[in-house]
Amino acid sequence: YGAPGVEFTGLHKETATVTQMHFLPGQGRLLTLLDENTLHLWELQQKDGCSYLEETRSFLLPGRPGSSPSVTRVTVILVTTSCDVVALGTEGGGVYFVQIPSLKLLEEQTLLQDEILQSLPDEYRCGKTLGPVESLQQHPQQPNKMMIGYSRGLVTLWDRESRKVEHHFLGNQQLESLYWESAGSSFISSHSDGGYMVWAESSNSSTTLSPVTSTVPYGPFPCKAINKIQWQSSSCGNHFILFSGGMPRASYGDRHCVTIMQGKNLVTLDFTSRVIDFFTVCPIKSEDGYDNPTALVVLVEEELVVIDLQTPDWPTIPAPYLAPLHSSAITCSYHISNVTLKLWERIILAGEQQNPHFSSMSWPIDGGKSLAEEPAQRGLLLTGHEDGTVRFWDASGVALRPLYRLSTAGIFQTDCDHNESLNQSGEEDWPPFRKVGCFDPYSDDPRLGIQKIALCKYSSKLVVAGTAGQVLVMDLNDDKSDQLVSVATIDLLQDREGFTWKGHDRLTPRNGSLVFPPGFQTSLLIQCVPPAAVTAVSLHSEWNLVAFGTSHGFGLFDYHKRSPVLAR
Repeated sequence: YGAPGVEFTGLHKETATVTQMHFLPGQGRLLTLLDENTLHLWELQQKDGCSYLEETRSFLLPGRPGSSPSVTRVTVILVTTSCDVVALGTEGGGVYFVQIPSLKLLEEQTLLQDEILQSLPDEYRCGKTLGPVESLQQHPQQPNKMMIGYSRGLVTLWDRESRKVEHHFLGNQQLESLYWESAGSSFISSHSDGGYMVWAESSNSSTTLSPVTSTVPYGPFPCKAINKIQWQSSSCGNHFILFSGGMPRASYGDRHCVTIMQGKNLVTLDFTSRVIDFFTVCPIKSEDGYDNPTALVVLVEEELVVIDLQTPDWPTIPAPYLAPLHSSAITCSYHISNVTLKLWERIILAGEQQNPHFSSMSWPIDGGKSLAEEPAQRGLLLTGHEDGTVRFWDASGVALRPLYRLSTAGIFQTDCDHNESLNQSGEEDWPPFRKVGCFDPYSDDPRLGIQKIALCKYSSKLVVAGTAGQVLVMDLNDDKSDQLVSVATIDLLQDREGFTWKGHDRLTPRNGSLVFPPGFQTSLLIQCVPPAAVTAVSLHSEWNLVAFGTSHGFGLFDYHKRSPVLAR
């Protein structure tokens, strides 16, 4: 994915899970690792003025005679800044070097764990292995040096040219990840106990026994591992520390979090699905050597969330693609083509006013150039969801772009009303959780689910019908309004005797006038009795009529006169 509209797809011939991907910066190449331990090199090729992604080579790290295949299972990949070599860290603790783009193994450079073990002080070695390689990081100032982090806690600075150990950092806490500070004089390590440590190289000896500082940010009680950590310098004062995991095990062990820290500011981004990976977007190295990260990109299991790091409070940047269609389970959909420009602009305007807390920063992932022509006509996709929302998507281009979100739950009295006050977080709350992302699979009341949608593109009338026999008639208004919702009840069985409805009750509408934000505003609620799910709707806005059906019958209603025409 690049700028909106730029997408490339490649498919491995093998049906195996893709476990890692690494760009080769400035080369138009991508390296992938599959769970069957094969490396694949992809290149952007040109044909007839357009680009496409093609696999050019693959490579399997050969096993070592007499040892199990897991010894050479790749755990981490480091692409060197020159992009001519990649280093592969393995489960057996060895580091292998592979040439790019030929994918040839440079056997003379292989570094096995025994070589490192021999250079360790006896009291640290105690006969154990060092465990798998957990992290490989190239020195930011001296490209021939790299840092190797082993699972047991040892971190070694290795000089590739002279094939010598420059320095050992004798950590004793199980290692999860490493990251250099941009000047290369110190680095940060994160651990399985939910802590992180800052280490500095001491010039007078070849080993460092203890870190400069050691912190468990969410301690003192036992915490989960910090799986990944980054340390970014900023020209406007304090540096950034960003990490995933580290939550207090007993109280918040089930939360999926990424933490942003800068000086005294700390925010715990709280996601609704598992955090898979994150990275920061930094400008190409500035003269002053600062990282100055502009955005944080977090991939979670159900969505991609981007946070603006330049604006105070670190707001979310709205996604032009990869927004989760199923933020709540989809219960119906409605497509409308050739939308008039006036309606289109009004929907977009209503959507822009919905999220004042969103960042105004432009989308930071802007690679490539879309060659697609402007769509000849505007297409809208409306999706109805289980939580009573309708989402409007721009369906005219390559990717679906979210435009506007309409919620119908506010018209009814639901169980979620009294929970609102409990969710307001106080000033003193720790950790300072902030809900981010829009994937929210839980519905407060299944009766809110949207079953049918009809939109008239000329009159801007919208009809939305739901699971408990509710039919809502709405008008598009560019301003906020305060209005009463008229309620009409239509008995489809006309008091037929001997029938008892055993299903769910109807939803109770709220009393009094309701405040509606700009966008589609409900003016009328038609309630079918019995309150069975609506199975069909039709709108005829010239005649001010709406028709609707359930499994019990159908009705026709004049919404201008607010009176039923017929019920069968």
